[in-house]
Amino acid sequence: MQGDTLQQYARDRVEELPGAGLEHPFGPDWEVFKVREKVFMLITDITGEPIVIVKADPEDGKALREEHEDITPGYHMNKQHWITLHPGGDLQKRLVDDLVTESYLLVVENLPHATRPVDPETFGRRDQ
Repeated sequence: MQGDTLQQYARDRVEELPGAGLEHPFGPDWEVFKVREKVFMLITDITGEPIVIVKADPEDGKALREEHEDITPGYHMNKQHWITLHPGGDLQKRLVDDLVTESYLLVVENLPHATRPVDPETFGRRDQ
């Protein structure tokens, strides 16, 4: 997957997530996506390649890093709770969509119930 495609897939998925928004608190080189003021995804080219950084459950992140060479620990983030998606390999759109959604839901489930834009237990379930 090309870098611009990887980043665009991630941006496109965010458009479908209730309450998600884009900010630039670190300057124009960083796109920071938040839900209720909590970060769930970052996009940048500052490393010399277009990358996407998302939250992940620590066990899931470990498994993903072992399975995909294009997934590494989170760039400039907690290496246990964040992963970086790199272009050029075997990452598919469906996986990018799922990882962005999961990152969003990890943040939402830690929000107070009254401020959650969706129910993290049911949002996005494919069997609905």
